[in-house]
Amino acid sequence: MSVPPPSWLQPLLSAINDVDSSLFSLLPTPEQGRPAAVLILLGEQAGHGPDVLVLQRSATMRTHAGQVAFPGGAADPSDADACATALREAQEEVGLDPVTVTVLRRLPTLWIPVSDFLVTPVLAWWHRPHPVSATAPAEVAHVARLPLSELADPDNRLQVRHPSGYTGPAFQVRGMLVWGFTAGVLSTLLELGGWSRPWDADRVESLPASQIPSVG
Repeated sequence: MSVPPPSWLQPLLSAINDVDSSLFSLLPTPEQGRPAAVLILLGEQAGHGPDVLVLQRSATMRTHAGQVAFPGGAADPSDADACATALREAQEEVGLDPVTVTVLRRLPTLWIPVSDFLVTPVLAWWHRPHPVSATAPAEVAHVARLPLSELADPDNRLQVRHPSGYTGPAFQVRGMLVWGFTAGVLSTLLELGGWSRPWDADRVESLPASQIPSVG
């Protein structure tokens, strides 16, 4: 069932109508790659306001161990499209009931070179929130709903520097460091939605060793 999104989401929906991948990433998107999708699930909680659902990868994973991410993963041959991939993965990873979600937009597909994934972010409205948890503990250690107000708080924003030389936006919120692809998308959405606040982009810290992804 589709449920109209709330008024606070309208500026974002209007702003993303004509965006392309260059707004989210400086890397051109190749024609070939491994198709994948993530679910950017926006909801609202009394006393906390608008929020976004994220998960923290298990520390035992071979790649992306301990990293904060949107629910999502590689496309399955049975998936009808990127929306189906994102919803299926969220159901498998955190127990999300797809009928509680209204899909709003598919954002431009973005390339992640380290994995060669072509990731399509799927923006959705959680019109009937329910408890979620790490239903795939081998992959997911923790699930959280991060208030947009906390992500936009200048005290929670910084840039991180990877040993490779990459420097990009990051958030330190609720005991988690959000960086990389996820932080880049969130930073852009905060700007597009009109929720961003001025912050010190000169605050640059080295990426903790525990967050450096393994290769292979």
